[in-house]
Amino acid sequence: MKKILSILLCSLLLFTIVGCGSSAKKYTAEEYGNKLKDAGVTIENMEVTTTENDKNQLLGRPNQYTSKVTFTNGSIEVFANKEDATNRKEYIDNIGKKMPLVAEYNYVNDAGALLRLDKKLNPDDAKKYEDAFMKIK
Repeated sequence: MKKILSILLCSLLLFTIVGCGSSAKKYTAEEYGNKLKDAGVTIENMEVTTTENDKNQLLGRPNQYTSKVTFTNGSIEVFANKEDATNRKEYIDNIGKKMPLVAEYNYVNDAGALLRLDKKLNPDDAKKYEDAFMKIK
């Protein structure tokens, strides 16, 4: 009887833990870029970042992006979790506050992806990117 009760409690605990995970689907940065294209926003000259061409040398490093693409108007960085993406966004935003010449639009979604857009975009166009990005599920 104790054994059965223990198995039932362990099963319940397992389902509870699994249920607490993020419901957002994980995509690669390239998949995000393609989904944005499909949504009608401009994604031109998309290039997948590899360890060989990663200018920041952050790909795969602890707490850094797991995939990245760059395109004419910005980039998409995908992280293992939302916390890491938010930390990266805050880091970039702080640099932009201190040096306005490098400021940019930055958006984090629930799945832990960061959309970075060139500040040369007008606010209405940046909003179109943001809206399409946040709708990707």
